Amino acid sequence: MLSQADLKELRKHGIVFDSALRPCYIEPEWLDEEGGFQLAMDAQPTLITTPNAGIPALFANLIDPEMVRVLVQPMKAEELFGAVKKGDWTKWSVEFPVGEATGNVTSYGDFNNDGSAGANFNWIPRQSYHFQTISQWGEREMDMYGEAKINYKSEVDIASALVINKFLNKSWFFGVNLLDNYGILNDPSLPASISPTAAWSTLDVLGVFNDIKRLVSALITSLKGIVDMESDFLLTMSPELQVYFADSSTFGVNVTDLVKKNFPNLKVKTAPEYSNANSSGELMQLTVEKIEGTDTAYCAFTEKMRVHPVLPDLSGWRQKKSAGTWGWINRRPVAMAQMQGM
Repeated sequence: MLSQADLKELRKHGIVFDSALRPCYIEPEWLDEEGGFQLAMDAQPTLITTPNAGIPALFANLIDPEMVRVLVQPMKAEELFGAVKKGDWTKWSVEFPVGEATGNVTSYGDFNNDGSAGANFNWIPRQSYHFQTISQWGEREMDMYGEAKINYKSEVDIASALVINKFLNKSWFFGVNLLDNYGILNDPSLPASISPTAAWSTLDVLGVFNDIKRLVSALITSLKGIVDMESDFLLTMSPELQVYFADSSTFGVNVTDLVKKNFPNLKVKTAPEYSNANSSGELMQLTVEKIEGTDTAYCAFTEKMRVHPVLPDLSGWRQKKSAGTWGWINRRPVAMAQMQGM
């Protein structure tokens, strides 16, 4: 322990221990040259206030400026097939024309008038569905959230855009009930599913690849030479099913290697909706992305988001936002194949 002489010597060099060694209730003028006490201080006055050793908790509370938002399931429909605007919010229905060349030839003769050429058309109808959401925010509400450094108006705007996009994505996968409005998973024009060899969890690398090869073979057969193994294919499935692409054989070859080697222009994309799309289990679809410059399928909308005027209320504001969907449009069902139950 330091003596008074030691403390005095340290003070000469700018090192002061006074506050650390004496009680806080001793005033400096009450100390002698050696730092000792001159008063007995044997009688302390009684507190008038309630004994307390802290501060209100709010003064020791920190609000982190970086907000963590709750995660939502990714919206992949547009990423898989793209999205196209058709019409606007005044349109209730649309007709997609399908044209087919007709005709025949006969043997030539200078005076032979046989043979003909023409075209036949079908019209595929779809109906639009328009929906809306309303966001509102009050003056006091905004000020109260402002005390926590939260821009409430901005958060409400984000939420309104999210709920509209979530519904659009859902309509592109499942359509809208009671309307001619269908989705990727329930369009009536989808081909019948091919049964897998077995559950992929029981197959080796070659077994999983062979199921994919069967889908490609089905499309090549149905399109009768329009596509081949080097055509642009899109293979869609759930993220859970894609994990099997990482399985490797004893020679270090996995499913991804085999797919790239045999079908160089085949792309694999995932969406969570493919997982247990119905009671039949995992679904996998193979699509020829484009034939003769025409997209096979796409998601369609009238308007992705229509922002209506902000309306003032007594002490707040309201705003409507709306959108419209045609569902998923499959223009060439013959260019798709699917397998379910892996």
